Amino acid sequence: MSALAEAVVDLGAIAGNVRTIASLTGTELMAVVKADGFGHGAVMVARAALRAGAGWLGVTSASEALALRSAGITAPTLSWLHRPDDDFASLISAGVDVGVSTTTHLHAVVDAAHRLGVPALVQLKADTGMSRNGARGDDWHELVAWARKYEREGGVRVRGVWSHLTDADVPGSPGLARQVATFEEALRVARSAGLDPDLVHLANSAAALSAPRTRFDLCRIGLALYGVDPFGGTGPGEFGLRAAMTLRTTVVNVKRVPAGTGVSYGPEYVTSAPTTLALLPLGYADGLTRAAEGRAAVWLGGRRCPIVGRIAMDQCVVDAGDLPVAIGDPVVVFGPEGDDLAQPTVAEWARWAGTNPNEILTGIGARVARDHLHERADVS
Repeated sequence: MSALAEAVVDLGAIAGNVRTIASLTGTELMAVVKADGFGHGAVMVARAALRAGAGWLGVTSASEALALRSAGITAPTLSWLHRPDDDFASLISAGVDVGVSTTTHLHAVVDAAHRLGVPALVQLKADTGMSRNGARGDDWHELVAWARKYEREGGVRVRGVWSHLTDADVPGSPGLARQVATFEEALRVARSAGLDPDLVHLANSAAALSAPRTRFDLCRIGLALYGVDPFGGTGPGEFGLRAAMTLRTTVVNVKRVPAGTGVSYGPEYVTSAPTTLALLPLGYADGLTRAAEGRAAVWLGGRRCPIVGRIAMDQCVVDAGDLPVAIGDPVVVFGPEGDDLAQPTVAEWARWAGTNPNEILTGIGARVARDHLHERADVS
């Protein structure tokens, strides 16, 4: 049975983005495939990125890391957000690096390692200004001291020290230099305690592309991996990234209506002239956020047509004007598909909705089929 809509994921674009970013940064790359690969399919994206030269994978949770292992992916993987009662034994057994931000978590990881009789691979996270996860001040000193003690005793191997940037996507931000300095001080403290991490990493997509001082040994690429300009550009941008996802559907109903016709709930939209309305089988349950109402458009019949009226859970209505639209006509919600750069992009949808592209991509619902192009191609 065919789906009402599909997200076409070009794995060749994923591979090309990895190579493009690697050539620019000159560092090892971590392909961030959390949230099911930003909605693109974590396993498929991970395989494409690794074949193209990425050396690491990054995920948020234990379940995401173990799903990669269950799919036969053995590449180095960092999982960085956990409850202190998580199943660390499974992560350790699977050879997954555990991101550690508190001594509470570190003790729990070491307890699991002792039960297994093997050291845990950990990467210590410093809080350099995000005020989310990570340790700072006295907590950082305590964390690295415990980590060094456990490393001497054989309970852990501290493989990395890392942090996350707050506003690397804002060119010229004075906060970036402050965060780099704070990170370098945290690294000094760790090394003074006797730790000698293999990997030091700070840069996200934006920093990897624009701030050489942040690159260190490894760059974590998320949004850029999927071909989206992390600086908010709505076109291809200056870095040569290729958008990996096209969201498309077809028209399922068409009607010609007179002026004064109400559309969808309310109605909050009433036609001002005779027009053709096209119904699309996509709604907010599929990722078309209602926050974009009144601004969003799709590509239909070779031009942009606005979505009008309220976006419902399962469907929305497009005003096609006088276009000769028919049931079954193809619609691109965002792309671009092919070489037509006039089509809406995910960055534009983010702007229309007052959010970021990450939220749009990860919001594409489970009812939308994923079609992976170049799945078996040698993209390396």
